[in-house]
Amino acid sequence: MPRIPDLPGDVVPRNSDQERWLKSHVAQMCQLEHDRFPGSQPISFSVSDLERLEEQDYWVCEKSDGVRVLFLICTNLQTNDQAVFLIDRHNTYRQLSGLYFPHHEFPDRPLRNTLVDGELVVDVDSKTQKETIRMLAFDCLVVDDQNVMSRTLDKRYGRLRDWFYKPYAKMIKDHPHMLQNQPFEIMVKEINFSYHVDKVFNVDIPHLQHGNDGLIYTCVNTPYTPGTDKNILKWKPPEENSIDFKLVLRFPPTPSREADFEQKPIFVLHVWTGGEGPAAKYEPFDVLYVEDAEWEKMKSTGEQIDDRIVEVHWDLEGERWRMMRFRNDKPHGNHRSVVDKIIQSIADGVQKDELLARSAKIRNNWKARQGQQAQQPPTATRHTLPSQPQARPDATKQIVADKRSSLPALDMRYGPIAPSSVSKVAGPTVIAGMNR
Repeated sequence: MPRIPDLPGDVVPRNSDQERWLKSHVAQMCQLEHDRFPGSQPISFSVSDLERLEEQDYWVCEKSDGVRVLFLICTNLQTNDQAVFLIDRHNTYRQLSGLYFPHHEFPDRPLRNTLVDGELVVDVDSKTQKETIRMLAFDCLVVDDQNVMSRTLDKRYGRLRDWFYKPYAKMIKDHPHMLQNQPFEIMVKEINFSYHVDKVFNVDIPHLQHGNDGLIYTCVNTPYTPGTDKNILKWKPPEENSIDFKLVLRFPPTPSREADFEQKPIFVLHVWTGGEGPAAKYEPFDVLYVEDAEWEKMKSTGEQIDDRIVEVHWDLEGERWRMMRFRNDKPHGNHRSVVDKIIQSIADGVQKDELLARSAKIRNNWKARQGQQAQQPPTATRHTLPSQPQARPDATKQIVADKRSSLPALDMRYGPIAPSSVSKVAGPTVIAGMNR
């Protein structure tokens, strides 16, 4: 597994005046009525989405295996002081030092309030093995005090590149010593037209210095939408689709019906059903398969295992959930509604060859739409919200049926698991030197 970077910066204390001000400031910047994490989230790609790629304009890029962050620049126009923060998916703010961003028109002035979407990755040089932390920016919500969330992706990406990145890159080129004080390097992620997915597979991904776990398709003609956005599609090979659950250990009982902490437990996967903080609700969903050697390795780390968010994938051959890693960067597992969609993506998943086979038709349809737009009267709006794609249910259902018949049955084992007295909430927190 690629190394996931630790987030740099000084954590802004929870419920402090500074944090409350920052959250209110971001909500105001984004014109939101709440102070939750304003980033957008994709949905999983399914076979029906192939038609969406043919009927609407999408851009595609590799899906980096890193930590999703928002990058916040706060500028005091009276003093021209700039403060820079990272915001993670826990909605935790970290203040950074050593960074400065000049204005795109007046380089002697600072860039004003800005909120950028990106991914923090660890790039490893294949020759020297040197590690470099980089933020790959791919979208923006606000640039230089201008909210661009309602604009189309091509316009937002242009602002990201021209107003946020280019002035910064020129400053670094003119003053390379400034890199020494920065917590990480900054780049803009390369994005391609959806019909150039072969380039992403054959050129972009092989040359990456960080981990990759699929593709991201983003609709060009839709606005930036906080929360789950059905116009952003996350593609993975069906066998690599993953889900985040909360892991709960249940140890077998001794003859006296006390927990036997010397034995291997049952690894129960709980699904998030809503709520935040102490009010968060989880329900038993299924069990995780862990080999004896894997269990011994877990114990040897001395880390807490119980009550953590864990990323798992479905083993098609063994028909069971297998662990990938712990997700310390996520406050919750996937919501039950999201889990159902991901499972559907596993059953109805699209293979790489199918994406490549559709490229020619996607390109032809894209060019045809461009031709139609060119014939419109000059007063017509070029970028409008796309209408719902015309469904072709018979063809789609046949593809889904063919796929399901070729896949092993996915027995999700939804049966209820009775409450247990031997989970973390009962008994000692340290057993045999291992934190539970």
